Amino acid sequence: MYNFIYITAPSLEEAEKIAKRLLEKKLAACVNIFPIKSFFWWEGKIEAANEFALIVKTTTEKFAEVRDEVKAVHSYTTPCICTIPIERGLKEFLEWIEETVE
Repeated sequence: MYNFIYITAPSLEEAEKIAKRLLEKKLAACVNIFPIKSFFWWEGKIEAANEFALIVKTTTEKFAEVRDEVKAVHSYTTPCICTIPIERGLKEFLEWIEETVE
Protein backbone atom coordinates (compact mmCIF):
# COMPACT_ATOMS: atom_id res chain seq x y z
CA MET A 1 0.00 0.00 0.00
CA TYR A 2 0.92 3.61 -0.51
CA ASN A 3 0.25 6.75 1.51
CA PHE A 4 0.42 10.47 1.39
CA ILE A 5 1.52 11.83 4.75
CA TYR A 6 0.23 15.33 5.45
CA ILE A 7 2.45 17.50 7.65
CA THR A 8 2.35 21.20 8.50
CA ALA A 9 5.34 23.37 9.39
CA PRO A 10 5.67 26.99 10.56
CA SER A 11 8.20 28.10 7.93
CA LEU A 12 9.51 27.24 4.50
CA GLU A 13 12.93 26.59 6.02
CA GLU A 14 11.55 24.01 8.44
CA ALA A 15 9.41 22.40 5.74
CA GLU A 16 12.45 22.09 3.47
CA LYS A 17 14.54 20.68 6.32
CA ILE A 18 11.91 18.00 6.94
CA ALA A 19 11.58 17.21 3.23
CA LYS A 20 15.33 16.84 2.70
CA ARG A 21 15.70 14.68 5.83
CA LEU A 22 12.98 12.27 4.64
CA LEU A 23 14.40 12.11 1.12
CA GLU A 24 17.99 11.59 2.29
CA LYS A 25 16.85 8.70 4.48
CA LYS A 26 14.88 7.24 1.52
CA LEU A 27 11.66 7.38 3.55
CA ALA A 28 9.91 9.33 0.78
CA ALA A 29 9.91 9.24 -2.99
CA CYS A 30 8.79 12.87 -3.23
CA VAL A 31 7.69 15.71 -0.96
CA ASN A 32 5.47 18.59 -2.12
CA ILE A 33 5.56 21.86 -0.16
CA PHE A 34 3.03 24.65 -0.51
CA PRO A 35 1.97 27.72 1.54
CA ILE A 36 -1.29 27.55 3.51
CA LYS A 37 -3.29 29.67 5.97
CA SER A 38 -4.45 27.64 8.97
CA PHE A 39 -7.19 28.43 11.49
CA PHE A 40 -7.30 26.30 14.62
CA TRP A 41 -8.15 26.08 18.30
CA TRP A 42 -5.14 26.49 20.60
CA GLU A 43 -5.19 27.02 24.35
CA GLY A 44 -8.89 27.92 24.40
CA LYS A 45 -9.02 30.39 21.53
CA ILE A 46 -9.13 30.48 17.75
CA GLU A 47 -5.73 31.20 16.22
CA ALA A 48 -4.57 31.74 12.65
CA ALA A 49 -1.13 31.17 11.18
CA ASN A 50 0.64 31.17 7.86
CA GLU A 51 2.20 27.73 7.52
CA PHE A 52 3.57 25.34 4.95
CA ALA A 53 2.00 21.99 4.15
CA LEU A 54 4.04 18.99 3.11
CA ILE A 55 2.65 16.01 1.25
CA VAL A 56 5.03 13.09 1.57
CA LYS A 57 4.68 10.29 -0.99
CA THR A 58 5.69 6.99 0.57
CA THR A 59 4.66 3.44 1.41
CA THR A 60 2.30 2.53 4.24
CA GLU A 61 5.07 0.65 6.03
CA LYS A 62 7.16 3.82 6.41
CA PHE A 63 4.65 5.86 8.42
CA ALA A 64 6.19 5.19 11.86
CA GLU A 65 9.69 6.04 10.62
CA VAL A 66 8.47 9.22 8.91
CA ARG A 67 6.56 10.24 12.05
CA ASP A 68 9.61 9.71 14.25
CA GLU A 69 11.94 11.62 11.92
CA VAL A 70 9.54 14.55 11.70
CA LYS A 71 8.98 14.67 15.47
CA ALA A 72 12.76 14.71 15.99
CA VAL A 73 13.17 18.03 14.12
CA HIS A 74 9.74 19.69 14.26
CA SER A 75 9.39 22.88 16.31
CA TYR A 76 5.70 22.40 17.18
CA THR A 77 4.65 20.77 20.45
CA THR A 78 1.86 18.92 18.63
CA PRO A 79 2.73 18.71 14.92
CA CYS A 80 0.20 17.54 12.35
CA ILE A 81 1.50 14.25 10.97
CA CYS A 82 -1.41 12.35 9.39
CA THR A 83 -1.52 9.56 6.87
CA ILE A 84 -3.87 9.52 3.88
CA PRO A 85 -4.15 6.11 2.19
CA ILE A 86 -3.87 6.04 -1.59
CA GLU A 87 -6.69 3.75 -2.70
CA ARG A 88 -5.93 3.95 -6.40
CA GLY A 89 -3.30 5.56 -8.58
CA LEU A 90 -1.41 5.36 -11.84
CA LYS A 91 0.37 2.01 -11.73
CA GLU A 92 3.67 3.45 -12.94
CA PHE A 93 3.56 6.21 -10.31
CA LEU A 94 2.92 3.76 -7.48
CA GLU A 95 5.68 1.49 -8.76
CA TRP A 96 8.04 4.49 -8.74
CA ILE A 97 7.23 5.11 -5.06
CA GLU A 98 7.87 1.44 -4.27
CA GLU A 99 11.20 1.44 -6.14
CA THR A 100 12.39 4.72 -4.60
CA VAL A 101 11.56 4.20 -0.92
CA GLU A 102 13.85 1.86 0.99
